[in-house]
Amino acid sequence: MSGTNAASGAAPCRFAHYFVICGIDTETGLEPDELAGENFEQSPLKRTFKSKVLAHYPENVEWNPFDQDAVNMLCMPKGLSFRTQADSREPQFHSFLITREDGSRTYGFVHTFYEEVTSPQICSAMQTLYQMHQAENPSSATPSSSSSSSSSMDSLASSLDEADSPSSSSCRSVACGGYDASRDTLYVSKALCLITPMPFMHACRRFLSQMHRAVTAASPPPLPLESYVHNVLYEVPLPPPGRSLKFHGVYEPIVCQRPGPGELPLADFPLGQTFTLLGVENLVQLFNCTLLEMQILLYSQDYQRLMTVAEGITTLLFPFQWQHVYVPILPASLLHFLDAPVPYLMGLQSKEGTDRSKLELPQEANLCFVDIDNHCIELPEDFPQFPNKPEFIQELSEVLLRYGLSPVGGAPPISDPPSTTTTPGSVSTRHPGLKGQQALRELEDDGRNGNLRGEQLAVLELLQGNATLERLQALAKRTGVRVEALRGVGGEGEGQGGRTAVEEEELRNAKLNVQLREVFASRFTTMFADYEAFVIQSAPDLESWLTNREQMHNFDKASFLSDQPEPYLPFLSHFIETQMFATFIDNKIMSQWEEKEPLLRVFDGRIDKARLYNVRAPSLRSSNYQRCTILKESAQAIEQRLMKIDHTAIHPHLLDMKIGQGKYEQGFFPKLQSDVLSVGPINNNRWSNRTATAQRRKDRHRQQTEHLTLDNDLKEKHMQDARSLGKNLRQPKLSDLSPAVIAQTNWKFVEGLLKECRIKTKRMLVEKMGREAVELGHGEANITGLEENTLIASLCDLLERIWSHGLQVKQGKSALWSHLLHYQAREEKLEQQQAESPVSNGSERRKSESSIGMPSLRASVIQDMRHIQSMGEIKTDVGRARAWIRLSLEKKLLSQHLKQLLSRQALTKKLYKRYAFLRCEEEKEQFLFHLLSLNTVDYFCFTSVFTTIMIPYRAVIIPIKKLSNAMTTSNPWVCVSGELGDSGVRQITKNVLEMTFDCQNLGKLTTVQLGHDNSGLLAKWLVDCVMVRNEITGHTYKFPCGRWLGKGVDDGSLERVLIGELALPNADEDCGRGCRTPDMEHSPGQTRRISITSMGGRGYKPTSAQIQEAIGEAVNSICKHFHKPEKERGSLTILLCGEVGLVGALEQFFHNGFKSARLFQKTVFVWDFVEKAVAYMESADQMGDMQETAEPLGLTCVYLCRYVSAINSSPRNIGKDGKFQLLVCLGARDRLLIQWLPLLVECPVIQRMYEESALLRDRTMVNALIAVLQTLHDFPITLEASLIKGIDL
Repeated sequence: MSGTNAASGAAPCRFAHYFVICGIDTETGLEPDELAGENFEQSPLKRTFKSKVLAHYPENVEWNPFDQDAVNMLCMPKGLSFRTQADSREPQFHSFLITREDGSRTYGFVHTFYEEVTSPQICSAMQTLYQMHQAENPSSATPSSSSSSSSSMDSLASSLDEADSPSSSSCRSVACGGYDASRDTLYVSKALCLITPMPFMHACRRFLSQMHRAVTAASPPPLPLESYVHNVLYEVPLPPPGRSLKFHGVYEPIVCQRPGPGELPLADFPLGQTFTLLGVENLVQLFNCTLLEMQILLYSQDYQRLMTVAEGITTLLFPFQWQHVYVPILPASLLHFLDAPVPYLMGLQSKEGTDRSKLELPQEANLCFVDIDNHCIELPEDFPQFPNKPEFIQELSEVLLRYGLSPVGGAPPISDPPSTTTTPGSVSTRHPGLKGQQALRELEDDGRNGNLRGEQLAVLELLQGNATLERLQALAKRTGVRVEALRGVGGEGEGQGGRTAVEEEELRNAKLNVQLREVFASRFTTMFADYEAFVIQSAPDLESWLTNREQMHNFDKASFLSDQPEPYLPFLSHFIETQMFATFIDNKIMSQWEEKEPLLRVFDGRIDKARLYNVRAPSLRSSNYQRCTILKESAQAIEQRLMKIDHTAIHPHLLDMKIGQGKYEQGFFPKLQSDVLSVGPINNNRWSNRTATAQRRKDRHRQQTEHLTLDNDLKEKHMQDARSLGKNLRQPKLSDLSPAVIAQTNWKFVEGLLKECRIKTKRMLVEKMGREAVELGHGEANITGLEENTLIASLCDLLERIWSHGLQVKQGKSALWSHLLHYQAREEKLEQQQAESPVSNGSERRKSESSIGMPSLRASVIQDMRHIQSMGEIKTDVGRARAWIRLSLEKKLLSQHLKQLLSRQALTKKLYKRYAFLRCEEEKEQFLFHLLSLNTVDYFCFTSVFTTIMIPYRAVIIPIKKLSNAMTTSNPWVCVSGELGDSGVRQITKNVLEMTFDCQNLGKLTTVQLGHDNSGLLAKWLVDCVMVRNEITGHTYKFPCGRWLGKGVDDGSLERVLIGELALPNADEDCGRGCRTPDMEHSPGQTRRISITSMGGRGYKPTSAQIQEAIGEAVNSICKHFHKPEKERGSLTILLCGEVGLVGALEQFFHNGFKSARLFQKTVFVWDFVEKAVAYMESADQMGDMQETAEPLGLTCVYLCRYVSAINSSPRNIGKDGKFQLLVCLGARDRLLIQWLPLLVECPVIQRMYEESALLRDRTMVNALIAVLQTLHDFPITLEASLIKGIDL
């Protein structure tokens, strides 16, 4: 154990944790790798065989236990690969990372090369396999295309390399993938790997390539290889934050640097390459998809490209962090992970020559597919764009152009970039000789992209900075001479400031990296500059916060959004729902009890700095683009660290080794002595000394906190639970791939999906109830139309993920729509068979015909599908599935429809594997139950989104039979209006009283104009109400009337404007299937209007207190309406003219004490009083009585006369009550009501028509009314076209 302890003593501060060698185990021989997808039709040289970890040093590190299976799988993601002397055998470099379950990461850097096979058993086994293969496939002896290759290194080496390699064309024709032990030399892949806690990619790459050079060079390295491995493992520390460090490889020194505490965290992967591969436009779109937590699949032949793009894109998320499955290189054995129904970011290696179209992916509804090698991406449908995208792309493009890179994906560098140092007066390190420069540039680019072979890499390292050799290399390249003999030539060519050209290149990359990242970081600093103000700190201590984490609101989303510029809202409303944002806010809240999370600390520091300079104040709420202002200083910080090295590690030195071991044999990596490598140096040098003290200090601190706070284990468990809230499985376990583990993983997915469904439906309910509660006068509104749309979109995404989990065979991009189509095909087949059978459904049909009114609408999955299929606006399966979900949600049938769909168990079994979510009975029931809870609230998510589609409407007119003719000889008509438009006048066939018509979506319905032409003997008509139903969504609106239409009856109206309200489904129709109309015997709908006038005043008369209250309520409702966000306001028409609207309340006021019909022997209406008052004013005006009145009063009088005359001369026959309604609406709109009231009150006519006790004759009451109505002047009241049609003012 002592060895382990020594090894781990200073591990957290060590540069590297493990040195690993992977390759072929000569003991076990050739084992086919079934998991990597064996293909026995291929030549044995092209097949995949199992690799093993041959050695790793040290044995174990306490804080980073060695995971043998995962390291082996990621060092050689497709197993061993064999070659002969006829094949290209260039070394390759790639990186990987392992994410542990707590989210922490370890990086691996791998140098893979080919080594001659010396074991006769393996050579003869390969010979036997080849002979068997030839016997089974005689045709394979003929030359075959190299594109069928699937071996790991084959696809790693890009096709470009093969074309370049002089041996590939001439030699391959000799052997053509064949192998003959007597004639051919067999080579096998071997990997050297460094595992490090931080991503120092450039340093590790240089160290490993120098190690490989040491075994291939003609002369042995200066020291045994153990010395270099021991040095990098135990004697090279991590550079402290804000410092640079130099340590020594086999031949040259290696420099690395680490950002300071206030800078962006370390990211060593070349971002410039990511931009060059994808182009700025594509990269910004990919970045956007990552922020919105979609499923992201990277696709490339080159492992290093996968890693570079994945690390590049996650680096740019600062200050947020990707919270879901993250596997930049997905080993062939883990392909089942693409089935994961959660957001993921994965990299998949493409086989050479395979077409994207042949790639079967389990689900694509929410997938962003990134084809790196072809520089293109496929985006999911319908997601919000990143704010200020054009300006953002422009700024990034300018940074790239400054470094000579093209903003277009796949384009070569534009030119030799300007001098790599930005300090004034600096001298470029490049020497004259353009040809030589060009050759060197090509080499450097190849080196950056991982496309250099061993000797070229060596040449590059030697050449950079040496003018003579540059020219020589250019000449060699032109003439085709190989430059291996140059290897022995002198030391390092030094550039400006003592830096080699490789270092110059690394400096340039580092500066480009940090400048690109700063542009991204500055977007978030601008967007979230005020985020702290909206964080809700409600818990007194960490323990209570963690315990109630799930119930707590941590961020005031509605207020935050209301504070943002309009163009940012679509993106921000989606983004603040993501797990990465939730975790960011959680970290913020926990920072009051714990040390700040590093990214958060840097971000908050930047916001404070911006506040200090007051950059934010003038631009608050403005959507103007703010460019990044610290590009220069961020690059200078890096340059200063690399110019002046802060620390130098101990040089490699001879170890206390047994004599005769570590023998040098050219071309073979030796078996290292494990005893000297398993233990660190005994005499702790200054690094480990410093670490030891720091560690002791840490231990003391930890003991104190353990006494002070709750038990640490419990706390850690709490923390993990709290942090994993809303997340699904963080990381696949790479090591154990037994069926039990795969089942366990899928079980975690199922649990995660169910939990996500519970959280999403609860969130939708709470938000929606919140708003409806406000409409009922409770609480505060906290959801906007935008936010509702975001929540529904995320529900659609969840359903797609559930439906794509465990699919047997994928068909189409939407798994849900594909399932629905299968269901539709089966049901239609059954329908056809039933139609052919003689049994009829007559009884059911008779029943529905017997009741006049609205026939009920049958709930049918198929019918809703047909509605969606007939919508030409929707072009894709994903779009159809989303529209179907929205429609089902609006009809309150989502749970019922999905239950119906899943009730066909034979179909579900045929489409889904046993472990699929949809085949877990208990979870499926709970899932449907969660969705059922959404039926408690009303959604208009279909009607409000598909505004241009044609919708069939059914209108039914219901007369009051007891009191009027059920028959009428006149010709009736209706015109239906909604928030989006009106239907125009539609004639109804006589005595049918029902019609259906198609017209463009009217939105929520608001009014119906109903009228007739008064022709024939039986023209009078007493109508109870009009019912109108949207035949797609099933929403039924009731428009109460309760009045006569006809000349000489009631108020003589031939046309009425009826105000609608959504009719609730009847209780006997379960699950909200539609709406039966009220029974014919019911009393008329609007008793208020009838009782007041036409029906002889039999009804109840409200007291003056009730009338005052009604007016106050009506005005209050209108004020509330205008205080809501514009997108959230309902119909103003209902508030003005509805059942408890302003018009009705004022009508009651005017009717109080109005002298009834008995005195006059015919019914008198309020409008009669208004007309008489206006007539009096006009005659008084003519006689000159009005001349004495004050000027404004005279003007008011003129207005009142003009409005009344315009209403009377309108071509519409709207009756006297209709005219009064119109006068009130116009007066409210034009802010004249309170000026007209005194005129009417002072008019002598009032004494004849009102009793002494009438409210209108009580000056105090009138003044109170004027004061209440005065509050409406603050709001811009607009009237619906159906109300003011035909009025000419």
